[in-house]
Amino acid sequence: MPTVSGAPRAHTLSDFDFALPNELIAQHPAAERSASRLLDGRGPQPVDRIFRELPGLLQPGDLLVFNDTQVVRARLFGEKPTGGKLELLVERVLPGFEVVAHMKVSKKPAVGTVLQMTGGYTAELLGRWPDEEGQLFRLRFSEEPHRLMEQHGHVPLPPYIEHGDSAEDVARYQTVFAAKPGAAAAPTAALHFDAGLLAALEARGVKRANVTLHVGAGTFSPVKTENLAEHRMHREWYEVPATTQQAIAETKARGGRIVAVGTTTIRTLESWAKTGQASGDTDIFITPGFEFQVADLLVTNFHLPKSTLMMLVSAFAGYEHIMGLYRHAISQRYRFFSYGDAMLLERSR
Repeated sequence: MPTVSGAPRAHTLSDFDFALPNELIAQHPAAERSASRLLDGRGPQPVDRIFRELPGLLQPGDLLVFNDTQVVRARLFGEKPTGGKLELLVERVLPGFEVVAHMKVSKKPAVGTVLQMTGGYTAELLGRWPDEEGQLFRLRFSEEPHRLMEQHGHVPLPPYIEHGDSAEDVARYQTVFAAKPGAAAAPTAALHFDAGLLAALEARGVKRANVTLHVGAGTFSPVKTENLAEHRMHREWYEVPATTQQAIAETKARGGRIVAVGTTTIRTLESWAKTGQASGDTDIFITPGFEFQVADLLVTNFHLPKSTLMMLVSAFAGYEHIMGLYRHAISQRYRFFSYGDAMLLERSR
């Protein structure tokens, strides 16, 4: 970390910027999930591997913790009474046919406006969320939201993927063990796991447990304040089941390691450890200097410049180490972001 007068300098936004060739942004998944590349970043020097080698890099008795959220078809289209086109991206479903959503429209409609949505249903704008200053909107649908999204929604692909959703995205922008609907973005580190790899991990003696964090589209939002302390994190709902809490305690008691699959899993585990609450909303913001309490290893994809996830992995494995791994990944033409390749990191001590 840079120093001023011998004292560590707090990181600023510019520290997490890097130049990425546009052609390294993966537009489609690898032909096979576990055939992606894996950058082994545990030691002082990076090692280039294939993702299906992961079982040999873990130890019997280690515990893999996955996020079992399921991506819903959260992108919906419609128009204002004036005929102006709009797009909704549903973040969460509330009781009473209500939803919380991002809205993309040329001019925001007034509270009380009834929007005509593609598919023949309506959405009444109720206000901002979670308060009057919130960036999200609360709306009431005329029918049950989950059913409407399944019938009329589109896969909420990230903004850097340049094609419309297809059958490939329906199948591959989803983990093989997705179980609990509610995410507007995939927990992408887990996209590399397929049935064969999970069987190999079980044969290796690696245990499995699940948490849930319904990933929001805010995960793609760039940080805009140079002073990181001024950034306002988005809120996401999480749960750490009692069975997972027990599995973590038993693993640690016998000297095994907790392997978090993805930054969403890290955020869930550390929110639980920090607050003692097994479920609820989290807006945890993990930056260098954060003291991790649960995870020992992290499987993660490569993240956007200046993103909160770049800050999280830098906090986990060390800023200089992460920046070196990213330089290596770019030089070796790794594929970046949601459909890209992965890293294996060890917590910096």
